[in-house]
Amino acid sequence: MTEAIIKSALSNVKYPGFSRDIVAFGLVKDIKIDGSDVEVTISIQTKDPKIPETVFKECQDALNQIDGIGTTRVNVDVKNPEAQAGGDQTAAGGKTSIPGVKQIIAVASGKGGVGKSTVSTNLAVALAKTGAKVGLCDCDLYGPSTAQMFGTKQQPLANERDEIIPLQAHGVKLMSMSFLLDDNSPVIVRGPLATRYTQQFLRQVEWGELDYLILDLPPGTGDIQLTIVQTVALSGVVIVTTPQEVALIDARKAVSMFAKVNVDILGVVENMAWFECDHGTRYPIFGDGGGVLEAERLKVPLLGQIPIDVATRECADNGTPIALLSETDSAVSAAFKKTAAKVVARVQR
Repeated sequence: MTEAIIKSALSNVKYPGFSRDIVAFGLVKDIKIDGSDVEVTISIQTKDPKIPETVFKECQDALNQIDGIGTTRVNVDVKNPEAQAGGDQTAAGGKTSIPGVKQIIAVASGKGGVGKSTVSTNLAVALAKTGAKVGLCDCDLYGPSTAQMFGTKQQPLANERDEIIPLQAHGVKLMSMSFLLDDNSPVIVRGPLATRYTQQFLRQVEWGELDYLILDLPPGTGDIQLTIVQTVALSGVVIVTTPQEVALIDARKAVSMFAKVNVDILGVVENMAWFECDHGTRYPIFGDGGGVLEAERLKVPLLGQIPIDVATRECADNGTPIALLSETDSAVSAAFKKTAAKVVARVQR
């Protein structure tokens, strides 16, 4: 009987509600072997009593399938997430902060094409305009856009500790796969390697002292998102959606994922809320008020409603985020300033 055999058996036990197993999540904290007898300790942080019960039963069943195994004992150490000072651990293992970073805020959506990167970029710039020290980590490895939106094509260097030195533009420290590739080079990596790159962007970058680190998550609820929320001490997540039901359906899936791992939803940003013509008439191109109703349903604040306009697209293409403009010159810039203020208030509450 070996530890490798035990872990192989336990890798068949999925964490309830997820496709990943308890070994991959780092829940297996200790394995003791005495001849053919085995004792396993599992650590879980959750408020849901059904989760440890399910994990316990499935672990017992998995161990009993091992040929030649004797007595099995499964210890499930359940921690209350509210009792963990500073949010040091999550439901699926230990999560830690990033040295020097005070607040880590994820920006997520369940669906692509809702302007999540635009919101992340302009939220970071709006925060930096208040005098805060801000970083932006583009975690969307397959569709990175930070280089374009911030107008920088440089490649980062490394310090003497082999940490990546983030680039800086418009008062924001930046890290993105787009700084490491040519414009036409695709990122072709499988899930495990993608999560490793993401961890390097967070752990092996010289972020220094930051008030806020914004994480621009990829769309969906896959390996990258799960790795981040299970290993990084997030202050909370901002959900981005457009008003129409098609986007809201996927946004709810993202909300459900964060709820399962006890990450606070800071609020909802309704992007592309309307288009306003030169005569002041508003046209709800993607529907009317869907984000408002969703925030009410979730009982979280509506952090902002961001209009859609030509200037926002032009600024993104030119590498000058629209949040750089004064609030009097741009209604969108004003909306991002208000959104940033609400995010700060939620994080500091």
